[in-house]
Amino acid sequence: MSFKGRDVVSIREFSRQDIEHILDVAREMLPIAEGKKKSNMLGSHVLSTFFYEPSTRTRLSFQSAICRLGGRYIGFADPNVTSMKKGETLADTAKMAEAYSDAMVLRHPHEGSARLAAEFCSKPVINAGDGAGQHPTQTMLDLFTLREELGAIDGKTIAMVGDLKYGRTVHSLSYALAMFGAKLIFVAPKELQMPKEIIDRLNAQGAELKNTTKLDDAVKEASALYVTRIQKERFPDPNEYQRVAGTYQVNAELLKCADDKLIVMHPLPRVTEISPDVDATKHAMYFKQAFYGVPVRMALLALVLGEVD
Repeated sequence: MSFKGRDVVSIREFSRQDIEHILDVAREMLPIAEGKKKSNMLGSHVLSTFFYEPSTRTRLSFQSAICRLGGRYIGFADPNVTSMKKGETLADTAKMAEAYSDAMVLRHPHEGSARLAAEFCSKPVINAGDGAGQHPTQTMLDLFTLREELGAIDGKTIAMVGDLKYGRTVHSLSYALAMFGAKLIFVAPKELQMPKEIIDRLNAQGAELKNTTKLDDAVKEASALYVTRIQKERFPDPNEYQRVAGTYQVNAELLKCADDKLIVMHPLPRVTEISPDVDATKHAMYFKQAFYGVPVRMALLALVLGEVD
């Protein structure tokens, strides 16, 4: 299937073959992302980056990606300076993105917003996170990290730790890992376990799943720890957040019982869930993981804009 003009709303709309092709193109982009080679592949293209929620890595990596390929970007990182303050709808904003650019990257606090924008914008819309819903490009860079650093994804055991209820990154990633035949361990307090509807879909995919509250045991089994921040901003009840804040922390002492090749990942930002003493260990992979967002997003932009097949 051609990627040209394709929206990137949910990871579930991509086959394993689609994802592997994106990761293969991302590998080819690595020298350009590292600044070792130059490219003007997207020199005639403009990207809209519309961020209605705070973002550092996702926004900057998309902007880096388009610039590394010779293109330009327009957009905003603060919705308070836009016509949304005057009552403009997301649908109308999407039509403006269509008029001013060749593709739109959207982060929005409401689940389903990217799909809505895609209905009103004839240019490709890329979901950069919609509330507690999906974050497909984060999933793609996570898969790229696993493949590059572990050599493969099939048969690996991935432990997801922390906020599995509100964490959109783990929702998208779980579907993709099941597609790739990885074993999944969900480590969370009972209040933050993976939502039932996602568990049901994973079971329908034939995924090998395990739920636990014990981080120590998961560390001993895992090929990778995917640690998440407990997302205070998504809790409807502040008291619920206070009950679970600081439940888990990955530190150097904990990792002494881990496999020598275990990698520790995190979509970032972190707060207290990964101790700084992990940074100096061979297990720390989260900063390199963040860099991998650039070649992966370069690959996606080049594909949906039709500059590579």
